[in-house]
Amino acid sequence: MPLSRATLLLLTLAASAAQAADEDNKPPAYEPREHYTKYEYRVPVRDGKKLFTAVYIPKDQSRRYPLLMVRTPYGCGPYGVDRDGVKRLAPSEDFLKAGYIFVCQDVRGRHQSDGEFIEMTPHKPAKKTAADVDESSDTHDSVQWLLERLPGHNGRVGLWGISYPGFYSAASIIDSHPAIKAASPQAPVADLFKGDDSYHGGAFMLAANFGFYTGFKPQQTPVLPPKQWPQFDWGTQDGYEFYLQQGNLDNLARRLARDGGPNPYFDTQLEHDRYDEFWKSRAITPHLKNIRAAVLTVGGWFDAEDLAGPFNTFRAIAKQSPSTDNRLVIGPWVHGGWVGAPGRQLGRVQFQQPTAEQFQKDVLFPFFEQHLREVTPKAPIAKATVFETGTNVWRRYDAWPPQQAQPRTLYFAAGGKLSFTPPQVGQPEFDSWISDPNKPVPFVGYATLDVPQEYMVSDQRFAATRPDVLTYRSEVLEEDVTIVGPIVARLFASTSGTDADWVVKLIDVYPPELEEEGGRKRKSRSEDVEPPESPIGGYQQLVRGDPLRGRFRNSFETPQAMVPGQVEELRVELQDINHSFRRGHRIMVQVQSSWFPLVDRNPQTFVPIRSARPQDFQAATQRLYRWQGQASGLEVKLLSPR
Repeated sequence: MPLSRATLLLLTLAASAAQAADEDNKPPAYEPREHYTKYEYRVPVRDGKKLFTAVYIPKDQSRRYPLLMVRTPYGCGPYGVDRDGVKRLAPSEDFLKAGYIFVCQDVRGRHQSDGEFIEMTPHKPAKKTAADVDESSDTHDSVQWLLERLPGHNGRVGLWGISYPGFYSAASIIDSHPAIKAASPQAPVADLFKGDDSYHGGAFMLAANFGFYTGFKPQQTPVLPPKQWPQFDWGTQDGYEFYLQQGNLDNLARRLARDGGPNPYFDTQLEHDRYDEFWKSRAITPHLKNIRAAVLTVGGWFDAEDLAGPFNTFRAIAKQSPSTDNRLVIGPWVHGGWVGAPGRQLGRVQFQQPTAEQFQKDVLFPFFEQHLREVTPKAPIAKATVFETGTNVWRRYDAWPPQQAQPRTLYFAAGGKLSFTPPQVGQPEFDSWISDPNKPVPFVGYATLDVPQEYMVSDQRFAATRPDVLTYRSEVLEEDVTIVGPIVARLFASTSGTDADWVVKLIDVYPPELEEEGGRKRKSRSEDVEPPESPIGGYQQLVRGDPLRGRFRNSFETPQAMVPGQVEELRVELQDINHSFRRGHRIMVQVQSSWFPLVDRNPQTFVPIRSARPQDFQAATQRLYRWQGQASGLEVKLLSPR
C-alpha cells in the first residue's frame, strides 16, 4: 500500500531531526586560531643581521611546550600579527592539538630578513669571526634568542621542512644548539649537481629549472612576497615545442631576461656545467658530522625534484655520525606529497591506502613526541620505513638497503629480451639506433609546459614504439620479483659522435588483459567523437629512470670527448627503489639518448652545450653491446620471494 504524502513528510522530518541531532553531538571542527597567539620578531644573529621570525604560542599556559621550527626561503606569510598562518607550520592537525610553539623564520636575504641570500649556503666548519656565518650558526643564534625570551617552553626544539626548508633543517643540525633534540629533513636538497634539482648524471634538468627560475629571483629585502607566482609568457602550451624553438641554453637565458627579467640564479646553473668548486662548496653531505639531534629523513619514491637528497642525507649521517639516532622514511609520494594529501594514488597507479595519513600518525608525530616530550611511541620506529610499490605494503628494515638483498644482473639479449641469464654468445653482438637531437625523445606522451608529478609513473608505450628507443622485456613473471636499493645500468656502448647521453628507464609492464578496478565507466552519449583512453592492460609504468652525459663518464669534474666508434663501459646510476614486479607482469628496460625537455639536448658533438650552434646538433649512431665479453645490463638487488 503506497504511503500517504503526510506519512512521507513525517518520515522526512524525523530523518532530518535525527541528522541534526547527530550533527549537534559532533565536536566542533578544530580551529587553531582559537588556541594560538601570533607574535613577530626580528631576531639578531652574531653578525648583526636580523632574521624575521613568526611565532605562534599556545594560549593555554598551564603547561610547557616544545618549539617546532621551519626555516624557509619561500616566506613566512601571511605577515602581520593579526593574520594567521599556523596551519602551514604544523605537519598535521595532531601537532596543533597536542600543543607546540610553532616557529617560522625567513632565511637571510629572503622576504623580511636582512642579509644576502646564497643558494645552498656553503657550510663553514671553522668559524673564526662573527662574520663567519652559515645556516648552522643562524639557527644556533636564533634558538638561543628564542629560548631566552619566549614564555612557556620546555627547553626542547625540533626542526622540520620540505624541499629547500629540508636542506635548512639538515644544515642546521651540524654542531647544533644543545636544545635541538630532533630534526626531520624532508625531501632535502643535498647536492644540487649530483642527482638533486640541477643536474642528473651531468645532464641539466631543463624544464624543472627553467620553470622554477621564472619566479624564484633575487630580492631586495625587506620585501613582502608577491600575491601570486610571476607568470611567464610561454607563447605555447607545449613545452617540447617551446624548448626546441629556443635552440640552446644561452637563448633560454636571454628569453627569460626579456620576458621575465634576468635571473642570475638560472645563469649560474648554466655557467657551472661541471662539478666544480661552486657545487662542491654547496654540498651539505660532507659536513653532516657531530649530529646530536635525532634525525628522521623523509622522501618520496616519485619525487621528481629531490629523490636523491633523502638517501644522501641519511647515508652521510650514518657514515659520519654513526652514534646519531638516524632513521629513514620513503613513501609512494611526489615532492612533499606526504603533507596535505591522503597519498592513495598517483595518476593511474593505486596504493590502496592513505599512505600519507599513516605516516603522519604512525611515524612523524610519534617521532617528535618522543624526542621533544619523551612520549614513548606505541610501536618503535624502524631504521628504514619504506613503502613497497607493486605490492603496496609498508616494510620496516634494520638497514637500507635491506641486508638480506642479493645482487643480481638483468642482461640485455637478442630480440629485445631481458633476463637474469648471462649472454652465451661468444662473438660481438649489438643493437643500434640513430639519435637525432633535432627530434629528441619526449619524456611524456602528452603536451605539458612543466614537469608533471605524474611523469615518474607515466605510461611509456609512446616511447616503446620509437625507432630511437631500444626496448628489452622479460618473459611473463611466474612469481613476484622485488628489487630494492640503488640500481646501476652497466652499458658497453659506442657512438659515432663525440658526445652522447645515455638514458636508462626501468619499467613495469602490466598484463595485457588487466582491466580498471571497478570496470570502465560508461560515457554519456555524445554527438562528438570521444577522445581515446588508453587501457590499463599493457600499461608500461615508469619505475625509475636517469641519464648519464657521456662527456662525464669518467669524471664529473673533467669532461672528455667520446671517441667515435670506441666501445666503452658506462655506468648509469639510477636512484633507489623498493618495487615488486608482480606475478603476470613483465620487467622492461628502455635505453635512449634524449629525454626532452626533462633533460637538455646533447648536441652529440663535444662543444660547450649552453652555446651550441644549430650545426652542432648532429645525428649519431649509438650501439649497445650484449655478448659474453661486453654484457650490458642492470645491476640490481633482489629480495627473496615472500
